[in-house]
Amino acid sequence: MNWINFYGLAFMLVIMIPNIIFASINKDGFQNLWKNKFVEVLEQIGRMGCFGFMVFIIPRCGFNVVLLAAYCLIWIICFKRNSIFRALALSIIPSVIFLASGILSRYIPLIVAAVIFAPCHIAISYKNVELETKR
Repeated sequence: MNWINFYGLAFMLVIMIPNIIFASINKDGFQNLWKNKFVEVLEQIGRMGCFGFMVFIIPRCGFNVVLLAAYCLIWIICFKRNSIFRALALSIIPSVIFLASGILSRYIPLIVAAVIFAPCHIAISYKNVELETKR
């Protein structure tokens, strides 16, 4: 079982906890106001790649522990506020975690998935807050 990265799996589970709570509270789901299918598809490909590749060996994830704590803290503090800060923070931090993990472990598939995921996820998060405030 040395091919499974239990630290990476734990990171993924912690990142998913606030998302699962949000989804259970908001039964109608997340309404994506920015209708850009190409970016959405790339975001999902990158997301699934990051989730999958985080389960593989990633040495020295101390930097990511700080980012993970910041991610959870921002979720707690900003849970009921929809702001550009929250949208950017909660999209940039996991993007940096995925990218840093790939770079530190020199794991090319994770780096590629993170490079695809990050700009798409950040753009979608930003655009949705921007479009929601214009309503």
